[in-house]
Amino acid sequence: MLQIQIDGKQTQVKQGTTVIEAAHQLGTYIPHFCYHKKLSIAANCRMCLVDVEKAPKPLPACATPVTDGMVVHTHSAKAKQAQQGVMEFLLINHPLDCPICDQGGECQLQDLAVGYGKSGSRYQEEKRAVVGKDMGPLVSAAEMSRCIHCTRCVRFTEEIAGMQEIGMAHRSEFSEIMPFIGKAVETELSGNVIDLCPVGALTSKPYRYDSRSWELSRRKSISAHDALGSNLIVQTKDHTVRRVLPLENEAINECWIADRDRFAYEGLYHESRLTTPKIKHGGEWRDVDWTTALEYVRHTLDCIAKEDGKEQIAVWANPMNTVEELYLAKKWADGFGVKAMTSRLRENDSRLSGSLQGAQWLGQTIEQLAACEAVLIVGANLRKEQPLLTARLRRSAKEGMALSVVAASRETLHMPLLTQDILHPNEWANYLNNLAEYTDYTISGSLKNAQNAAIILGADVQNHPDYAGIYAAAQKLAQATGATLGILPQAANSVGADVLGVNQTPMTSMLAAPKKAVLLLNVEPEIDVLGGVEAMAALKQAATVMAFTAYESKALLDVCDILLPIVPFTETSGSFINMEGRLQSFHGVVKTLGEARPLWKVLRVLGNVFDVQGFDFNSSEEVLAEAIKPNTLPEKLNNHSILTAISTQPQTDKLVRVGGVGIYHSDPIVRRAVSLQQTSHAATPEAKIHPNTLTVFGLQDGEQVFAKQNGAAELVTVRADAGLAENVVYLPLHPENAALGGLMNSIELTRA
Repeated sequence: MLQIQIDGKQTQVKQGTTVIEAAHQLGTYIPHFCYHKKLSIAANCRMCLVDVEKAPKPLPACATPVTDGMVVHTHSAKAKQAQQGVMEFLLINHPLDCPICDQGGECQLQDLAVGYGKSGSRYQEEKRAVVGKDMGPLVSAAEMSRCIHCTRCVRFTEEIAGMQEIGMAHRSEFSEIMPFIGKAVETELSGNVIDLCPVGALTSKPYRYDSRSWELSRRKSISAHDALGSNLIVQTKDHTVRRVLPLENEAINECWIADRDRFAYEGLYHESRLTTPKIKHGGEWRDVDWTTALEYVRHTLDCIAKEDGKEQIAVWANPMNTVEELYLAKKWADGFGVKAMTSRLRENDSRLSGSLQGAQWLGQTIEQLAACEAVLIVGANLRKEQPLLTARLRRSAKEGMALSVVAASRETLHMPLLTQDILHPNEWANYLNNLAEYTDYTISGSLKNAQNAAIILGADVQNHPDYAGIYAAAQKLAQATGATLGILPQAANSVGADVLGVNQTPMTSMLAAPKKAVLLLNVEPEIDVLGGVEAMAALKQAATVMAFTAYESKALLDVCDILLPIVPFTETSGSFINMEGRLQSFHGVVKTLGEARPLWKVLRVLGNVFDVQGFDFNSSEEVLAEAIKPNTLPEKLNNHSILTAISTQPQTDKLVRVGGVGIYHSDPIVRRAVSLQQTSHAATPEAKIHPNTLTVFGLQDGEQVFAKQNGAAELVTVRADAGLAENVVYLPLHPENAALGGLMNSIELTRA
């Protein structure tokens, strides 16, 4: 340990610690712009100059390593003169547009100029003007004259996002920060450069000119858009959400959030928001009050229970619903005698369900996964499923983690990989079985020889028709190598749904033998459920379909006879259990819209309407206390399955659809976020196919064909892609092809 004295305070630090890090440990603030704890050292703003005894001139605190016995002064006359000189230089060309700058009120340059700047400038020359840049629909770079060239944005795209999409061109006074010519910033983490920018050069395009920072109220919340459980600061004004920012939590999302978490709030106030209960009468939709709507639900379900039996009633629940909502849904179903319930809406293979010893989860904490020496990931579209977890794994891979990937397509991950094996999905089970038998292979050897190792299964495995076979093989490999087996859950509360035992009846059986009554809890069946057309066909056969939904949609208006308005997560309180089994609760940040009500409150009243016992809850906290007893959660998390290895005969000549769910089509809110839908990630996907497969089917690159699944057909454009396994079609789920459904299922291609 090294001794250092800063402004008279003594502390001990490790070898390699910089002066600014040592000052942070002591609680001493040193002004800075280019330094950021998560980025490499640039030392180009010079604002952090400090007076180090025995040094001939001031030194940059961010780039000066501590030496034993060092004495530093951050407020001496020498340090102040240096800092004031730097500030004067930074302001020479900075435009005088604070009154109209979106960054006003939370601008680092503005704040430090008050403390370290002068009341007037000695420079009378014309200020430099820089043309604005187009960085895409999310990040505004219209005011690049404000840029002070700290290069935080440049370093972020290169080091955290993985590929440099922003750079500095030219030199000296001609220097400019810009995206590559003709390109937008495409990373799924792009919004973080807005937070990083210490001036008003990069701002949020959707939020631009919306509000001033001092007008906003700040509320803590949890992301509902993936299973990481990112911590959020939701900023509100006039009872509406205006902006979403990261709340730092080193164990989960560090100081970042994905664009999906940051910009999805636009979908909260989409024109399709449902604000009053509606009942279809004589083919016409009519607004009704809640009393009438709930009485309709009671009367209709009572009639079906008497005439057809309660086994003809089903509940389809979205796994992004809160613990409280899922618990009350299950409690109502159990109390009324309904057994058909699931939140595994896209599950193709239910053989695994009865064999598991507990709820499926990551198998360890996020930080423990990042600290593993060797990791094997099977069947995941990492950047689409878990953008932030991918960034954490990227850093670990750069620091030496032996990361191996097995998938049907070659995903560009922007990180060093031990191996990246591209295999037909029907080969995955046998591939893992072989690794388990021959542990001297490169991948299995790395797992076996690592101090900490993990095998992680992604959404493509979970939606695979042979999920049980692949899972059994992965478990066998984990046992042979001593690795931890985990999964990447597909929604914010998938783990919570498992913990509560919501998944009682496979979706496949409910589609094969449609029920007479179906309750949809925050589900848009045409895109959220296995086989879009198949799901819609099953609902059309029902005598009644009741949607508890925040949005109207063409599909719901078509198949339902009643719509009950519920609120999104920003307007209710509740809890999610994230991928690492961490229970996180949150409160509503704004008032409910119109007559919409939190789903847990609707279900509580529904329990009373049906005279089900135990529905006298006054708050979501009371529901949670009954749903999950203190300290019982860890014992409910267990990935072990009693299934032994299942022998399979891989049909690799079978044309299979892969690609997962589009990153910005994962849930009802995200699908309605206008700015996210303008990105390239949200564009209607083309069907990518290996060139050899194109030749076999006699198709040409760029040709339009009909893709057929589950009796549905959609017109798509085919593209050759040598980064795919043969006999697979890479076609992510998108509203334009939702009718096909059938992720990981066989698909047909025929000429248009």
